[in-house]
Amino acid sequence: MFNTIISIILWPLWFIFFAITMVLFFVSFLILPRNILHYIIRPISWTYCLLAGQWLCKENDPPNPDGQPYLYMFNHESMFDQFMIAAFIPHYITAVGAIEQFKYPIWGYIMKQYGIIPIVRKDIKKALSSLSKAEDALNSGASLLISPEGTRTLTGEMNPFKKGPFHLAKNTGATIIPVGIIGAYKAKKKKDWVLTPGKLITRFGVPIEKKDFENLSVEETRDLVRDRIQLLIQA
Repeated sequence: MFNTIISIILWPLWFIFFAITMVLFFVSFLILPRNILHYIIRPISWTYCLLAGQWLCKENDPPNPDGQPYLYMFNHESMFDQFMIAAFIPHYITAVGAIEQFKYPIWGYIMKQYGIIPIVRKDIKKALSSLSKAEDALNSGASLLISPEGTRTLTGEMNPFKKGPFHLAKNTGATIIPVGIIGAYKAKKKKDWVLTPGKLITRFGVPIEKKDFENLSVEETRDLVRDRIQLLIQA
């Protein structure tokens, strides 16, 4: 009952702030270069979590921006995951997002302007085309955020990892940054509107450089990253 009452109070505040930030993003993305947008994204991501009753914490520092491009890979627990990571990344980072999100008025436009790459998960050919665009972004020096699971967990346990992100790593040689997301599943489950106030922990792992996986197969690289993320969320 407590969480239900808190959710009824917090959700209107969250959506009001969300609407305000949509206007801010719309203007900012038109006049500011992408390489400084993280100065806006970071505090807003933090506030998205705070207004949902979540205190955001970081364990271990993200990598130095000078080593880009990075391929950030995380366990996908909740709608908060991207905010939990973006709040601490000190540089511009793009991502791969479900094509459905691009159909939302304003939000879809903003995602496109920011450089988010749409992906059609259920169409292999179109998904491969999206990964090709992600590969182009990495080769141009931009870092990328992607969940190897593809979609949020429904149980709190990690779903099987798809191979697409690891083809990206192999093809580009981008350094992989494993990221452990802790507390987000409890905070807001995928099919439940109720919020559970608490603490969200973002745990950055040791970078996995090209030399660490260049002699591994795609499947071996996938398993290596999954093991690293599993250790992060269990530590």
